[in-house]
Amino acid sequence: MATYVIVGGGLAGAKAAQTLREEGFDGEIVLFAAESERPYERPPLSKDHLQGRSEREAVFVHPPEWYADNAVDLRLGMRVTRIEPEHHVVRLGNGSRQPYDKLLIATGATPRRLPGPAAYLRTLGDCEAIRERLGRAERVLVVGASWIGLETAAAARAAGCQVTVVEPEPTALSRVLGPEVGGVFARLHARNGVDLRFGISAAEVTATGVRLSSGERLTADLVVAGIGATPEVELAREAGLEVGQGIRTDAALRTSHPHVYAAGDVAESYHPLYGRHLRVEHWANALHGGPAAARSMLGQEVVHDLIPYFYTDQYDLGMEFSGHIDGYDEVVHRGDVDGLEFVAYWLRERRVVAGMNVNVWDVQDDIQQLIRSGTVVDPKELSSG
Repeated sequence: MATYVIVGGGLAGAKAAQTLREEGFDGEIVLFAAESERPYERPPLSKDHLQGRSEREAVFVHPPEWYADNAVDLRLGMRVTRIEPEHHVVRLGNGSRQPYDKLLIATGATPRRLPGPAAYLRTLGDCEAIRERLGRAERVLVVGASWIGLETAAAARAAGCQVTVVEPEPTALSRVLGPEVGGVFARLHARNGVDLRFGISAAEVTATGVRLSSGERLTADLVVAGIGATPEVELAREAGLEVGQGIRTDAALRTSHPHVYAAGDVAESYHPLYGRHLRVEHWANALHGGPAAARSMLGQEVVHDLIPYFYTDQYDLGMEFSGHIDGYDEVVHRGDVDGLEFVAYWLRERRVVAGMNVNVWDVQDDIQQLIRSGTVVDPKELSSG
């Protein structure tokens, strides 16, 4: 009987295990999760669950009995410390070893850290600890105008806290949306009472707040850092797998070593549409990448070429985004930008490379079709269509 091992107890790993069973795999499935919680989804951690608008049970991928019912050997609190591809074995922190016939690495990413006692929003425990502190904090300081940072800022304002956001870039989300659309989110937070400090960084977190790169000190009851994440590639690198920005895979999520696959935040996979390797941290990539890896492990023909997709909810703004803005040379808006009801398109040589709808719905299929087609568009028609 074949044994398939999954290293990583997040969404990608859990959905891979589910897909293996749904596709008829009747061998042994062993799922190692470093956390003590069974696999859960991360978007609620910075959205509904952080604001107390959803029940705890709603974040989990499967109910607790699902794993036993589907003969998935879920081992919580078990960290894999070494992968030996030449021997088809993983080694665990307790000294034991687990043989495998095929292996999926779905270890995700870990937050980048600041010097000092900042809080980070990555795990369910992090979320619940921050939510509890928001209930009694007066002043909250968020380092990083990233998606996590801004969603945390919105949650803190909803809890009645005074909020300051510190960001070295000239506006919010500058690297992922560009300055034109990033400014929309900066204005959104300013209208909701957030004190935004752009063009300055946090040099040190202290017990009473933050020392800025300018030397100024800001006091806060709670400091939350959202300055990006680093993929957990150490196991793969030590095992001799090819590693770039993440674990390198082909479009079928196969790594450089036979019988070893990677999916989710940790994978840097070849994307046929873009003609290069991409590492995508968003929820949709884990949701679909885990099943794609499972089918690839079963020998099915797989091309994991979904267009990167992300969504957010902040205050009264709901948004969906698809694509990649790299190399864009123009942004076109359709609708009411100031009224926060619009669609934005990023163009490169008059072809749509990304699109975002804000409080406008049922347009993502059209946006993704435009991106895939590579059709030359008329910006004027796009803005008025």
